[in-house]
Amino acid sequence: MSVTTNDGGTIARRRIILILPLAVFLGLAALFWVGLYAGDPSLIPSALIGHPAPQTVLPPIAGLERDGAPVPGFDPANFKGAVTVVNVWASWCVPCHDEAPLLMQLSQDNRFRLVGINYKDAPDNARRFLGRYGNPFAAAGADQNGRAGIEWGVYGVPETFVVGRDARIAYKLVGPITPDNLETVLKPQIEKALAGS
Repeated sequence: MSVTTNDGGTIARRRIILILPLAVFLGLAALFWVGLYAGDPSLIPSALIGHPAPQTVLPPIAGLERDGAPVPGFDPANFKGAVTVVNVWASWCVPCHDEAPLLMQLSQDNRFRLVGINYKDAPDNARRFLGRYGNPFAAAGADQNGRAGIEWGVYGVPETFVVGRDARIAYKLVGPITPDNLETVLKPQIEKALAGS
């Protein structure tokens, strides 16, 4: 009888060994599915909210002009005392093409500055992109090696930050600006920063 018990115990252990990896796989697949489809990626929290904007100075995009004058590079020293919207973009980014007209619309509001970080892009491509859609940026820095993106905690382009008059990051939008989130999320966050709250 003890042999039968050992065989029964061995069979039970083998079943557990076979079922356990399958259960772990199914659990991880369920977590992945929930993260992929159930969550809003624009709600990914940023550790930088409420903290001073990174002091990353970037050179201008070579040859970029606006109204016949060279567009300056990206300098966080200009954040103090003004609300600034920082858009991280690239010519190779498909959603950046979709949000470009909305950035042009946003740039018409003179109560804040709209500046850009051109992420891992070639200057010729960046200039062509802005030539096609228009240049909404008062300043645009070239982040050719991606270092500024790391310092700003960028998950992927496009991303948009609202920086308050105190030069602290007030809000971060992950993903493209859309007609919906422009009106329901981004503009209210800009208004909040302009009000100083």
